Amino acid sequence: MARLRLVILVGLAFLLGGLAGWRGANLSADPAPAVPPPDPSFQYMLLFARVLQLVRQDYVDPDRVGYKELTYAALRGMLASLDPHSQFLDEEDFAELQRETQGGPFSGLGIVVGVKDGTTVIVSPMEGSPAGRAGLLPGDRILRIDGQSTEHLSLDAVGNLLKGKIGDVANLTILRPTSPGAMDGRVFEVPLTREIITLHSVKDPHLLPETVADRDKVGYVRIEEFGSNTGQEFDDALDSLEAQGIDALVIDLRNNPGGLVDAAVQVAGEFVPPNSVVVTLRGRDAKQDQVFRAKGDRQRGSYPVALLINGYTASAAEILSGALQDLTPAVLVGEQTFGKGVVQTVQALGGGIGVRITTAKYYTPANRSIQEIGITPAIVVPITNAEERRIILAEAKRALTPEEKAEADKADDRQLTRAVVALRTVEAVRKKAKGGK
Repeated sequence: MARLRLVILVGLAFLLGGLAGWRGANLSADPAPAVPPPDPSFQYMLLFARVLQLVRQDYVDPDRVGYKELTYAALRGMLASLDPHSQFLDEEDFAELQRETQGGPFSGLGIVVGVKDGTTVIVSPMEGSPAGRAGLLPGDRILRIDGQSTEHLSLDAVGNLLKGKIGDVANLTILRPTSPGAMDGRVFEVPLTREIITLHSVKDPHLLPETVADRDKVGYVRIEEFGSNTGQEFDDALDSLEAQGIDALVIDLRNNPGGLVDAAVQVAGEFVPPNSVVVTLRGRDAKQDQVFRAKGDRQRGSYPVALLINGYTASAAEILSGALQDLTPAVLVGEQTFGKGVVQTVQALGGGIGVRITTAKYYTPANRSIQEIGITPAIVVPITNAEERRIILAEAKRALTPEEKAEADKADDRQLTRAVVALRTVEAVRKKAKGGK
């Protein structure tokens, strides 16, 4: 019996030692081997399980303490605490993300949001969406959604407030800064009704009018974001423009919030030599680094290319900008880009849920990181909020009010005009180098 009690006590001592870091007693004359410190993961998993059970047992409202609800809330908080871009994706979030990246329709307001200077800003209002028709602009700050302040909220939490059923109204309180990045300006309310949003990433391929390009045949195409269909849509757009005999090309990446890295690499492959390094992703472990190279053996014609960029050109759009800046004679015109140089990986967890987690930083072919720095254009052409609003109104595919029409008539896209001038200069230099006139 005494021996049995000794065995029980020794076992209990080692159990307590494992949980509390106790080393145990020296029960023999020989020195005991060093015991490695306990793995803290078990300690904190035990803490989480204990709090979960305490909430389930003692919280005043039993309808709010289901295992699923509590676990999902904990996962949202954990991912949101890492950075503004990591996110737990419940069934609705995961399905919506798949629709967005695959170019399918989804319910919403048509706003791409981001975090800048600690506040929620509109990165891009989608053309033809409720936000676009209401005249919201990139850089507008969302102060409140249905009366709830967005201050200190994660992007995940803001996204949840913006979501809702088709036909539901969301009331947004907007601050329109006096200048890009300013924290003062006009505050106003905007009611927006949620509807089905259909995404087409490549928009408006056409020849620029003579008022902009004179007699030159300058092609223009805008990429709103990078999804799974972007590569094919962009390829088709270039086929159409080249069939019209373009002499030069403008790619508009202004207010493009990014998207799929593969799509940006595919577009870059239209202009860089095959197998060129377009972007390198470097993560926590060097073994997980990824190098993305241009695929295929088709390169477009020798015409000069200009890219339009601004402070809301971000992520995958910056990958394309950096690659063409490093590897080609392409001219970048506009303003410093957003500076989102980190990449999120979406991992499905089964059951229609997943996580989006920051796993790497990306580097341009010249080994430049743009995180919190951005891409600097070769030709800097800043424009005001008023100028940008006029440009957006002039390009709108909807009926304008008389006041909006008067604003649109004053539109002067100085960035586009400067890009055309730069393209003429590049072409003149190229012809001179070849001995042409």
